[in-house]
Amino acid sequence: MFRFARRPGSALVALCVLTFSVPALAQTTPAAPPAQKPAGDLPSAQSLIDRHIQATGGADALKSRKSSHAVGTVTVPSQGMTGTVEIFAMRPNKMLVKQEIKGIGSGAEGFDGTTAWASSPMTGPMLVTGPELEQKKLDYDFDAMLNPLARYSAMKTLEKTTFDGRDVYKVSLTRKEGGEDIDFYDANTGLKAGSITTRKGPMGEMTVTSTTTDYKKFGSVLVPTTLKQSVTGIDIVMTFTTFEFDTVDASVFALPAEIKALIK
Repeated sequence: MFRFARRPGSALVALCVLTFSVPALAQTTPAAPPAQKPAGDLPSAQSLIDRHIQATGGADALKSRKSSHAVGTVTVPSQGMTGTVEIFAMRPNKMLVKQEIKGIGSGAEGFDGTTAWASSPMTGPMLVTGPELEQKKLDYDFDAMLNPLARYSAMKTLEKTTFDGRDVYKVSLTRKEGGEDIDFYDANTGLKAGSITTRKGPMGEMTVTSTTTDYKKFGSVLVPTTLKQSVTGIDIVMTFTTFEFDTVDASVFALPAEIKALIK
């Protein structure tokens, strides 16, 4: 997790799950919904997930990928901050996120399948432990979209509404460890439009509203190239220019020396 502050408590959090859990920040309020569609007419949550999978290339194409590597830029418009972001992921749940913000420095967070960690100029190297570690193990699941019931005990389509100016279906997902995630699926394209998630962290619980747009084809799959996360009134925008699959070496996820030194 990379943190910076102009005032105490402001933060940049890269939650990737291009799972993008994605890895979320303070909740924003979607536009007022139109008249709700009768519950009996709503598509099931699983059918919406299946439609998204099909729209992005199909289950076989997603299963064929063993790793991914994304490169892009990150901006915080309200604070005039810009930088770069690079994300590595590998099946089953390895992850590395690297960021560099102009005038602030570089930071990273990672998970090698066992140990989760973070490092930034503000905090130095840290191990992620307890409930937050358990969250990382699940949020970084490379195949999370293909097997949602591994994470969730219940899924339900709540309503047809609007989100980010789009007609969407709103889906409630009950996490096995407790708590609820909300996903939004574009009613026209079937593609996932965003989510609202709450996660525990060093600064306490944070609710993040994520918006995914600008899907583009890389190889045989469609990928959202713009991810906006809204947290505590701050918008963080990541724009990805490059996606590569099956080019990541497992050594990328090796623990940095300063993290190894913290393990007892």
